[in-house]
Amino acid sequence: MIAAKGLEDVIAGTSSICDVNGQTGQLIYRGYDIDDLARYATFEEVAYLLWYGKLPNKAEYDQLREQLVANRELPVQVMKLLFDLPPRANPMHLLRTVVSALAVYDPDAGDNSPDANLRKAIRLTARIPTIITSIERIRSGELPLKNNPELSHAANYLYTLKGTIPDELSVRAMDVALILQADHEFNASTFTARVITSTLSDMYSAVVGAIGALAGPLHGGANERVMRMLIDIGDASRAEDYVKGLLMQKQRVMGFGHRVYKTEDPRAKHLKRLSRELGERQGNLKWYLISEKVEEVMLREKGLYCNVDFYSASVQYMLGIPIDMFTPLFASSRIVGWTAHVMEQMADNRLIRPRAEYVGARDLPWVPMEERE
Repeated sequence: MIAAKGLEDVIAGTSSICDVNGQTGQLIYRGYDIDDLARYATFEEVAYLLWYGKLPNKAEYDQLREQLVANRELPVQVMKLLFDLPPRANPMHLLRTVVSALAVYDPDAGDNSPDANLRKAIRLTARIPTIITSIERIRSGELPLKNNPELSHAANYLYTLKGTIPDELSVRAMDVALILQADHEFNASTFTARVITSTLSDMYSAVVGAIGALAGPLHGGANERVMRMLIDIGDASRAEDYVKGLLMQKQRVMGFGHRVYKTEDPRAKHLKRLSRELGERQGNLKWYLISEKVEEVMLREKGLYCNVDFYSASVQYMLGIPIDMFTPLFASSRIVGWTAHVMEQMADNRLIRPRAEYVGARDLPWVPMEERE
């Protein structure tokens, strides 16, 4: 038995949801290239695609959008819980706790049938942005805003966060950010969700576990650290010396390299474009120019391409999203992928139970307690 540290390159199962080709830098959702989805699709269309296996027609799209709108509001008891929790706690801890509480008030919580799981997937996708924006407003001393049924998923997200109707570019940037992070094969959080599902546990348990995995800085938390690095650099003229200093100290530069991609992350170029467009619209290219210089130095010095986390940091920052809300926003996107994988695992389940290569001691003699050192 040969152990693969971190399960690197180990095929742990089959899936028709997403394909990541690390050699060519291609990402596919249900047969559709991410480039086309990022250019033309809405988040609602991508959610439908991941759940149902096909793009929706107009009637199907309208129905899903109506279902998402109808399920945005939180149960009264859950909203009360949000007010009772410490407002300055880590937002991912709050999100994990509140999503777990949602299960108590969901009539389908313990029903693992395909129809019930689909209803839960829609509720979770609709409600997680409400949780996130409510957390931000409560800790800022403001009341959560009522969702606007006339707005799309992305537009309503920004509206309930900031209290103003967002402009077209901001909505499109939010839509694309959500689309690009909706799924990514058997990443750590998705695999966590599938492992939990394989025990025949429920969707809420799987999603809570996935949120816990996403919270780590080597997974969803990376873009927060990217933005803090950009702020620390402060100006594009300081970027090269700053990055070289980190490299000399053998420190990790967040937002670069990927376990699977050996070339450019196909998601990064779309976020790079949006970072520039948002900067131009705001009359301030500072964050884009710093990012571009860091990217240039890392490619020249280490041969590393940036990943999805790198330019997503400046995009979200310019959209007015607080830095510690970057990872919760990631969760609000990846929820459609997690739930799609939960349903796929449930449809053809086998308990996920890998083996470990034991490297500990053997044949130790028993020593009575009074003789132990």
